[in-house]
Amino acid sequence: MEYTVQQLANLAGVSSRTLRYYDQIDLLKPGRASSSGYRVYGQHEVDRLQHILFYRELDIGLEQIKSLLQDANMNDEDMLVQHRANLKKKRDRLDHLIKTLDQTLAAKQGGSKMSNEQKFSAFKQQRVHDNERLYGKEIRHHYGDQIVDEANRKQLQLTEDQYSMMLKIEEDLKKQLQEASGASAITQDHQERIANLHKQWLQYSWPTYSPQAHVGLAQLYIEDERFKSYYDQFAKNGAQLLRDAVTHVFSST
Repeated sequence: MEYTVQQLANLAGVSSRTLRYYDQIDLLKPGRASSSGYRVYGQHEVDRLQHILFYRELDIGLEQIKSLLQDANMNDEDMLVQHRANLKKKRDRLDHLIKTLDQTLAAKQGGSKMSNEQKFSAFKQQRVHDNERLYGKEIRHHYGDQIVDEANRKQLQLTEDQYSMMLKIEEDLKKQLQEASGASAITQDHQERIANLHKQWLQYSWPTYSPQAHVGLAQLYIEDERFKSYYDQFAKNGAQLLRDAVTHVFSST
């Protein structure tokens, strides 16, 4: 079977504009062009689009999807097995969130009282899972499974106040990156505020802190596109600003 843009869009439940954009960014190219110049998609492209949509259900960005689809160690069957496992994990997380919501609602209506820690456990688990999905492979490669597992456990054990403070520090860090990005010159004060906020944020999850490890992580932020794009979405050259600040403040510590 072969499909035009509109036919494939109707089949997959996406817009033709989406398919044209995927073509533009080299995520999903048509198999060939017809004699009239129309894009024509074959079975290979249909299967690739299915993979793309599975990944999108997991909220994975398009650049990361492109990278995942280029993995020579993964064939179609491997990817389908992976999709199933990831979607099951997503379902389990949603079930946990729904259970937490139901328990909170029941408590409001006179049922068993919930502790504040219970109210936030599902959100902490979601955060840990998202970090693992997006960055786990690289972080485990650099720091080892034991360190990462300990960091995950520490996050899950945060109290309500600690968790709220960690999120506040993260927001303050983003604001400082934005302020530095818009400044005519990056000052010593900018760099110290950025570096120290990032240190405080890390200490809510790292089992032990060291300036050397901090500098190494900041360097990874500009070497890996996924880390880089995360900080760059908050401020122009955000990852570079963060790396430079951490390196300036802590490299000689």
